[in-house]
Amino acid sequence: MQPKCCILKTKIPYQKIHPTSSTMLAPDMVDGLLSGSHCAIAGVSIKGLFALLVLTLLLPPGAMTSSKPITCHKTCLCASNIVSCSKMNLTGIPMALPRYTAVLDLSFNQISKLKAEWTPVKLSKLHSLLLSHNGLTFLSSEAFLYVTWLRYLDLSSNGLKILEEFIFEPLEHLEVLLLYNNHISQIDRTAFSGLNSLQKLYLSQNQVKRFPLELVKERNRLEKLTLLDVSTNRIKLLPIQELQVLPAWIKNGLYFHNNPLPCSCELYSMLARWHLQELSSATDFRDDHTCLLPGTQKEKVLTLELNKVHLNCSAVTIIGEEAYLEQVLNLGCDTRQRDVLKSWVLPGNVQVSSGNQSARVLSDGSLQIGPLTLEDSGVYTCYAVGDSLNETLYVTVEVHNTTQAGGHEGMKTAYTTLVGCLASAVMVLIYLYLTPCRCFCCSSQGLDKRALGDSLHSSTVSVSPTHEDTGPEGGGGGGGAFDKPPFNRHVAFPDPKGLIEQNGRLSPCGEEEEEWQEEDRGKQGQRRKSDVESLSSVCSDTPIVV
Repeated sequence: MQPKCCILKTKIPYQKIHPTSSTMLAPDMVDGLLSGSHCAIAGVSIKGLFALLVLTLLLPPGAMTSSKPITCHKTCLCASNIVSCSKMNLTGIPMALPRYTAVLDLSFNQISKLKAEWTPVKLSKLHSLLLSHNGLTFLSSEAFLYVTWLRYLDLSSNGLKILEEFIFEPLEHLEVLLLYNNHISQIDRTAFSGLNSLQKLYLSQNQVKRFPLELVKERNRLEKLTLLDVSTNRIKLLPIQELQVLPAWIKNGLYFHNNPLPCSCELYSMLARWHLQELSSATDFRDDHTCLLPGTQKEKVLTLELNKVHLNCSAVTIIGEEAYLEQVLNLGCDTRQRDVLKSWVLPGNVQVSSGNQSARVLSDGSLQIGPLTLEDSGVYTCYAVGDSLNETLYVTVEVHNTTQAGGHEGMKTAYTTLVGCLASAVMVLIYLYLTPCRCFCCSSQGLDKRALGDSLHSSTVSVSPTHEDTGPEGGGGGGGAFDKPPFNRHVAFPDPKGLIEQNGRLSPCGEEEEEWQEEDRGKQGQRRKSDVESLSSVCSDTPIVV
């Protein structure tokens, strides 16, 4: 007799698991016909079946949904091309995301790692990815290879500590990057390389100790970056000199308040200028710009009050441009916005036209004026028209009534005058102390010393004829060419008496002694008069002929 078969008829429907449900439904129908003690169901006991169902119940909902294709209205919420999986207690990113996904919200979950294989397919339409409040501590270097068209990435309020090199390089179209409220203390200098479209970068509320100057410095900066927030970090040193020369549209979005910066007049001067320019980074957080006073207590004070009580810094005022005649001057229109339409108005409310030869607007919006004249002094007005706001800037120009090298020319003139005075003094000294001696070499012959001295003095300093020609009598023993000398100038030398001729002139101690004495006595009065004229001629502008 064959044993009766044990037939078990069971119907177990597919169980629906809702992410928010913590229970599992039992099978709705179990029918069975048991006969005998040898019944079995294909080698599986009923106890094993229920053990399998209990194990399924213990699995977290996120583990099941992360390995299965996403199901809208069950796992996540779908609204057209927006997929929101926020607050679903997920530990991993759901697989097989729709290719049409444009916005993916995974915030407020428990996703601790963003691995390279989080999406196996390229999501070319995804432009916004939200991963905030997940406890995220790891970013793979290949995490963004399949989402290169991202424009908005939110990684805020996580546990990131390090930004490694070239971590965001594939995101060449990224415009906004949120990294605030993490634990970031180390940022590689190349971490943001390749982000050529980045406009806003939020790094506040971290543990950053170094100001990322490479992001805003000329030649290295991200060209489209208009907002950099490094507030509420641990930065103790600012590159003030480099920050002061940045364009206004960068300084307007440069936030560095709530950092342990040491107080200094340089910091106050920079911040006060930004405040006078009404830059948002200075005016919006005026009371949050603080610094630490020198000393052991490290008292925190407002930076903009350093000129009143603490460091007695000089007050900051914005002055105009100073220029000189014939100089060419460029006036900048440093606006808080980038890519705005700029126009200029000259003093006297005169519009700059293409026919104006002395003023023209350059390609960068600045105004070039010159060569300058005194009439170019006045107030120049720049009107900037942008998408969000309009600005008006005033530049005062003062033209000095001198050339830029005028001071150097004045110094040259002064030196020339001084040299001339010194030369004149030397000439006077030479005249007073280095003239020929007035010794009377012929005193033994009975000459009138007073008359002889007058004659010698007259002949020494005179440059004009003072004695009439002696005529033929004067020739005496000289004769010939010595009868009429070319110049009526006599020079006395202490030479021997017997010398007939000296230095091309007849000696007064020779044969003509008597005639010379008589002529000298007869014309003594005339010689005295010529002495006065001779002396006055020395002080005149007439050149001396020797």
